[in-house]
Amino acid sequence: MELPPIAGLLKVVRMPVKTLPAFITETHRNPDLAHLCMQMFYILLAMGQREFALDMQARALKLRRLYRLDGPEQPAIRVLALMAPGDMLDNTPIEFLIEHGDVRLDLLYLLPDQAPPTDIPEHDVVMVAIGESDRNRPLLEQAQTLLANWPQPMLNRASAVMNCARDRAYELLHDIAGLVMPRTQRLKPEQICSPRFPLTIRPVDTQAGTGLEMIENRTALDAYLQRHSGPDYFVADYVDYRSHDGLFRKLRIVLIDGEPFICHLAISENWMVHYLSAGMELSESKRAEEAALMENFERNFGQRHGTALRGVARRLGLDYVVLDCAQARDGSLLLFEVDSRAWIHSTDDAALFPYKPAVMQQAYDAFRAMVWQRMTRL
Repeated sequence: MELPPIAGLLKVVRMPVKTLPAFITETHRNPDLAHLCMQMFYILLAMGQREFALDMQARALKLRRLYRLDGPEQPAIRVLALMAPGDMLDNTPIEFLIEHGDVRLDLLYLLPDQAPPTDIPEHDVVMVAIGESDRNRPLLEQAQTLLANWPQPMLNRASAVMNCARDRAYELLHDIAGLVMPRTQRLKPEQICSPRFPLTIRPVDTQAGTGLEMIENRTALDAYLQRHSGPDYFVADYVDYRSHDGLFRKLRIVLIDGEPFICHLAISENWMVHYLSAGMELSESKRAEEAALMENFERNFGQRHGTALRGVARRLGLDYVVLDCAQARDGSLLLFEVDSRAWIHSTDDAALFPYKPAVMQQAYDAFRAMVWQRMTRL
């Protein structure tokens, strides 16, 4: 099946700004309206115009459900990804894993209450890239039915992706030896009767810290529920994981075929640690610590917590999943979140972060090796 290639988000982000106007002009010369709208989705997403971008995507999906990202002309591996409408908050950003590689990526979008297309391009491996959420659950159920007798090898079974729900992950993982996971419950406002303070709370189906707060008493909780009205919340015990110097350190680790690979270390003065707000680019000492951890991960952190990490991989049953974690004060692995959608990348300024590309390439190579192994085993 011949599909016109589309420049994905990563390719658009890497374009020099001065070339974007010409690229947009060329995009609008394409008579294929579905192609034009989906290309504009990626352009607008790269420009930070998320709502406008999602509107373009919705227009594209009314016309066609299958798209091919720009990639190698002679691919060694052909991957078909099942996608949900949305962006990286809704799907595994696979394109970041295969940049400069020999993998062709086709995206097949599933839509609620609509049968999937019957014309499917030839592929070697199919991957469920749809992320876990209430909104995506009908699509994951659709994917599970669709792939029940699929002839090609599969990555990330839909039923296993559902294990990433915060309360489900806690039930599955909290008793693994060497691991600590804050007790997490999904509750309606009226069910939050006798909470244990301090706690963290966030509305269900939120990501990237949206609506997430640490609550220390009943008055603060009542005020939070007034500000963030909703049907359901994830309520978790707060675990103080400050290091001896008073800073909070959070690691992002990807498990690929059960093996852990480091993606970053964020060091922050705030308990809610996000890499983009941790000021890593402003602190030479923070970057030096991250570099040392990344370059020695396999011998140090990875070895120390290897048993717990591999236990997480076994219980989740996912071929690819990202963890946000830390080291607890007692030396255990402190696990905050598991998610097949979380972003791993090597797009940071190489002048500031020269240690990252080589370390991240290990994860990309492992992903490619996993896909190749599944393909050739069949």
